Amino acid sequence: MVSKKKLQWGADPFLFGIVAVLIFLGILILASVSASFSLQTFGTTYYFLTHQFFLGLLPGLLGALVLFLLPLETIKRWSFPALLFSILLLILAFLPVIGTESGAHRWIFLGPLSFQPSELLKLTFIVYLAALLANRVSGKKEFHKIKKWTLQRLFAGKETFIPLAVTAGIISFLLVAQPDVSTLGVIGLTGIIMYFAAGTPWWHMPFMVGGGLTTLIILIQLAPYRFSRLKVFLDPLLDPLGQGYQMKQALIGIGSGGLTGVGLGLSFQKFGFLPEPISDSIFAVIAEELGFIGATFLILMFLLFAWRSFTLARRIEDPFSKIATVGIASWITLQAFVNMGSITGLFPLTGIPLPFISYGGSALVVELLSMGLLLKLTSRS
Repeated sequence: MVSKKKLQWGADPFLFGIVAVLIFLGILILASVSASFSLQTFGTTYYFLTHQFFLGLLPGLLGALVLFLLPLETIKRWSFPALLFSILLLILAFLPVIGTESGAHRWIFLGPLSFQPSELLKLTFIVYLAALLANRVSGKKEFHKIKKWTLQRLFAGKETFIPLAVTAGIISFLLVAQPDVSTLGVIGLTGIIMYFAAGTPWWHMPFMVGGGLTTLIILIQLAPYRFSRLKVFLDPLLDPLGQGYQMKQALIGIGSGGLTGVGLGLSFQKFGFLPEPISDSIFAVIAEELGFIGATFLILMFLLFAWRSFTLARRIEDPFSKIATVGIASWITLQAFVNMGSITGLFPLTGIPLPFISYGGSALVVELLSMGLLLKLTSRS
């Protein structure tokens, strides 16, 4: 006979099923989209698929299992060191020997392997911020129990504005320097949602909005190409062969799909017309091959993911678990709809991947780690 306690602490089967479907769709779609590009570049149709499987899916599932089995107190205790480690990796990406020598400093290269630190930063920031906000909610100075991490003790306490501002400032500086403003936007919006989910008074909202708009204006002034992207977003025909090329080709692919699509693997736009067909622009290929029905099904899965996650979050009593659940669900949902919205012309182009679907081992590993943690957190409901 199964005890009630065992049922209470088991992973939510509905949420687990949604995540499993998204992972399966990601592998299936990547196998279809990447075959021709892989054959042209590496002489085999399975290069990107095997890379995603062995360097993304397998280590991600193993890490998800580890996080699911770890005690929550251990995860909370190591949240600050994990965030420091992520920030250190961001800094290492600027070193010529490990990172790129010019251009965008977003990757760390270790021989044939590469890793994008900003992906790990998303998860570690969410977990640390959840621990910080939960500490204020519960009124317990849990971080003061750890004497080894002096800065962590300094940042502990009921007031969270100073540690949040300092952390956000360091992260913002490093992400803007890379540059990776799209990731900064996702992290910033996720942090704001978590901040108010922790019971912060709503009169803080004008300060958040004002700070965000001010930051956006400064970023546009620092890099005029961002303003060019905004103008192309408002008028895609303004520069059809330059800034507007990707949007134009994406809309052609989406329109070609019609109701049912041209068929899995039969996309025409992915053959040299659509930039980044296996990563940033993959949703356009999905809409072309699977049509309106297939694209709508994928959107529905992300909506179900958000609904189930937030529903379970409302039932959780533990502050850390509740806030971290809101953070992970917000991050995945925001990133998914920003990606799909930008490639369909609803938002300016961002360059962030579609969770579980886009090619990229770093992103998939971290997304699966977050799912392992999310299933553990929601089991407490």
